[in-house]
Amino acid sequence: ATLGLYFPRKEYLENVYIDEPAGMPLLRIHALKDSHEEVAHFHLCQNLIISRARSHENNWFQIREKTGLLYLSKSLDREDFNMLSVGNWMPLSKVMLYVFLSSHPFQEKECDSATRTTVFLSLINATAPACSSLTARQLCFTEMDLSFHIKENKPPGTFHQLQLPSVHHLCQNLSISYKLLAAEGVPFRYNENTTSVRVTQRLDREERERYELIAKCSVREGFREMQVEVPFLVNVLDEDDSPPFLPNGTDTADAVVEFNRKEGTVLSTLTVYDADTTPIYPLESSRKKYTGTIITDDPWISETFRVEHIFDEIHFSPNGSQVRGTRHEY
Repeated sequence: ATLGLYFPRKEYLENVYIDEPAGMPLLRIHALKDSHEEVAHFHLCQNLIISRARSHENNWFQIREKTGLLYLSKSLDREDFNMLSVGNWMPLSKVMLYVFLSSHPFQEKECDSATRTTVFLSLINATAPACSSLTARQLCFTEMDLSFHIKENKPPGTFHQLQLPSVHHLCQNLSISYKLLAAEGVPFRYNENTTSVRVTQRLDREERERYELIAKCSVREGFREMQVEVPFLVNVLDEDDSPPFLPNGTDTADAVVEFNRKEGTVLSTLTVYDADTTPIYPLESSRKKYTGTIITDDPWISETFRVEHIFDEIHFSPNGSQVRGTRHEY
């Protein structure tokens, strides 16, 4: 069974100021596909979660079902802020929303889908600052790390938009442009018109597990130009798709037992590599995946000898980049 659509981020962060107008775009959420024919539908459910103990009906935030754009459906005024913050002396109140994902339009109250991501909104007890008072870093990037998880062997797709919808909406007299700096041949493309970043081909974790790029942003205001660069990281998530292999092709080891051997003596060893998975915790679940057996009809041999299994994480270097795997020793 396929798991279907998924989010390339576990969480999103954004600031919301008092009295920002209804319709104000806050952030864009993306989904990646498991198969070509899927279509992503986004949905906000449930209440706002204010603190662990309290939740409140969501009257302020909406998401566009087809594009994943989260926006203000109603201006948040001071009274709303006081109600949503634990006390009105707080300069900031954090609320949490869940965004759900489905490959078909959402039915009413269908909010138990396992595929969800969390949006943390910082409600700030002040009106939005003037664009001229913001640093290049604030105009270009939110406080979120630009770090994404893309599953291997899945279709290409757009997974991030560099331009901040709220800044673009509020600071129209500033010119803000982006570039994605990457080595040649990296499977990611930046589109200048939409400022979106796309993975252009299916990834293979056994070839490469991590890509480190740089997002560069230039802000122009009159004759002034400011630039800022931040890391842009993509981690490739594993799918169990390559069989274990034996370093020298042999899957059997013979043991010669001499007389008077002490208990605990190692008589023979066999090594198996797995480039696919890394040791999983609890360790027992890694052990159950592979078993070592003594093939014999003799009960005395079964009682007298045993196979021990130890394993550890190792690194393979297929194209000069390090990929984690496991070495099993029997």
